[in-house]
Amino acid sequence: MRIFSKATIGRLFWGFLPGVLLFAAEDANSNSQPQPAAATPLWVTKPMTAPRVTHHVFASKAAKVDVSYHLYRPAAYEADGNRRFPVVYWLHGSGGGLPGIPSVAKRFDAAIEAGKLPPCLVVFVNGLEMGMYVDWADGSLPVESMIIRDLLPHLDASYRTLAKREGRLLDGFSMGGYGSARLGFKYPELFRSVSIVGAGPLQPELKSTPRASRIQAEDLLKRAYGGDQAIFLEVSPRKLAERNAKKIAQESLVRMVIGEKDETFGNNEDFHRHLQVLGIPHGWTIVPGVGHEPERVFAALGDDNWEFYRKAFGVSAGK
Repeated sequence: MRIFSKATIGRLFWGFLPGVLLFAAEDANSNSQPQPAAATPLWVTKPMTAPRVTHHVFASKAAKVDVSYHLYRPAAYEADGNRRFPVVYWLHGSGGGLPGIPSVAKRFDAAIEAGKLPPCLVVFVNGLEMGMYVDWADGSLPVESMIIRDLLPHLDASYRTLAKREGRLLDGFSMGGYGSARLGFKYPELFRSVSIVGAGPLQPELKSTPRASRIQAEDLLKRAYGGDQAIFLEVSPRKLAERNAKKIAQESLVRMVIGEKDETFGNNEDFHRHLQVLGIPHGWTIVPGVGHEPERVFAALGDDNWEFYRKAFGVSAGK
């Protein structure tokens, strides 16, 4: 793996053709084509079994229904009843994130037990199969409002969290990386740290995807964004970064990670340059020889992955 500095990357990879949007399920073992979203959104998912992971349901005023989430709690949470912990909000990719929960939780738990990562809570957010972590234009799926207005206050009231921006980190892959960038750049007062991994869609227009048909892309544009490219752009990480560039640049910790062979590489590189133009400092890591494969990306990052977390929680991981 090679990590390129902000100064160096501007001279590299100019020969790559621009990528296009890719949606991929968070299931690290699945390379299948994304399937159409379920007719009825699964606001309450089935429980997934994993060490230190529990399944919970809370009432969301925004969604007007009960919504589920999974929560990882480190051993230190039970060992010290007075300690408060930073929180990682893990945003899954399209197709739903249930299959990926055990492997992601195992990765966090191993890093914490090895002392590579300060003990933290990990919230596996229910972003629906193709919720896009945005409030849908027709008001039918207020995914963003559910997370910001309901889930955050619920978690801070229910668990011993560090209930401030320095204690919150957004991370996610594919659609989850898009959601991390969206929410982190729109609400820098709530989230200090933003990790954008294999993210999509980051382009100015939603027209096509390499692993799905043009018709599927058009269908998503219609359902989530009212069929309006202007709305898609207005709520995009690109526009949100422009709107809050000064605050993000001064107060946020941001990184981008992308596989060298990821179909979304071109869009990620373009977004990286967009952040440079806006003066937003951020890490830019290219994982050689890896495509749109979350497990391989994080395996290649190794301990460098936890370095970002240590920096994010360095002043807020204590008692």
